Amino acid sequence: MKSDDGIPVEFVGGWVELLGEVSATGRLLRRAELHALAEMGERAGEAGYDWRPLVGLYLRETRRAWGTLPGIGRAASVTEAARGGDAALAALDAAIAALGAGHEHARRLAVRQEEAARREFIDDLLYGRSDLGRLAERAERFGLRLARTHVVAVAVGATGYDEAHPLVRRVERELIGRFGERDVLLTTKDGRLVCVAADDEQSVLTAFAKYATAGGAGHEGADRVALGRPHAGAGGVVLSYEEALGALDLAVRLDLSGTVLDAADLLVFPVLMRDRAAMSDLVRSALGPLAQARGGAVPLLETITACAAAGYVNAEAARRLRISVRTLSYRLERIRTLTGYDPGDAIQRYTLETAALGARILGWPGTPL
Repeated sequence: MKSDDGIPVEFVGGWVELLGEVSATGRLLRRAELHALAEMGERAGEAGYDWRPLVGLYLRETRRAWGTLPGIGRAASVTEAARGGDAALAALDAAIAALGAGHEHARRLAVRQEEAARREFIDDLLYGRSDLGRLAERAERFGLRLARTHVVAVAVGATGYDEAHPLVRRVERELIGRFGERDVLLTTKDGRLVCVAADDEQSVLTAFAKYATAGGAGHEGADRVALGRPHAGAGGVVLSYEEALGALDLAVRLDLSGTVLDAADLLVFPVLMRDRAAMSDLVRSALGPLAQARGGAVPLLETITACAAAGYVNAEAARRLRISVRTLSYRLERIRTLTGYDPGDAIQRYTLETAALGARILGWPGTPL
């Protein structure tokens, strides 16, 4: 049987009898009785019943039985009835506090369990663990339909992010306020802010990049946001996530400009590095002699990169390097002499550029090949 609020009356069982005894004797609720009430509140919370209807149930039962309580309805005098009423109200106050403590404990436990389940799901999703069919079923609980094509965006900042970080809360608030509950998952992983969105929700990804990189009151925005390519299925989320992480790593290694990076625009780099041994051999054979130059290889590597970026317009390359055109010409001659590759020859220039790019990715000359 349920009350008007839909809560089973079993959650208020024995309360009227206890209240009657308290009103007659004037005693306080015993520790065991308070513990039983706390367990009742916890059971109600575990069953999914809200706190306010539960309190309402106890208040209604108290009001219904008030005139029949031994210490009130059968009191010999008004004074005795007042004492019985005071005892009953004190018991009601203590009971509500005990019920609240139990209900809150159940709520906190449910939140922790939900957070643990969500974290486990996120780990399985981003690392490709767990059965894909089971993963798809769990994903629906968290608002994702893995049969669709998804893109993963990852934001990084000077400090790591967790679920309580102000930036994370603000981005979540902005996205929900603007787009509502869509096929989107916002979370943190290893200090990064991660957004998983359906490929046809490009406006969500654009908004995520905007909100993540924008500063707020008392905190700075993310330094960079990288987007993986769209892929289908649960395995596609893993691929897109790894591509976004790879783009962030390349941005650091190559000192790329720009706040928002798209892995699709950087596909040439994974291709170049697919055979790491071959790239190391190219860097060593083509650029290794630059280490003999006075001042080391770094200034000459920077010269190759700047000339390529300037389209081999010497004045522009010199401006970028903040050196004179004469100094630039000297450096180009040294590159030709030491390596045997002429920057003025289109084919040899391409070899130098590719080797210089590989050197930046591999960290040479700072890192031995």
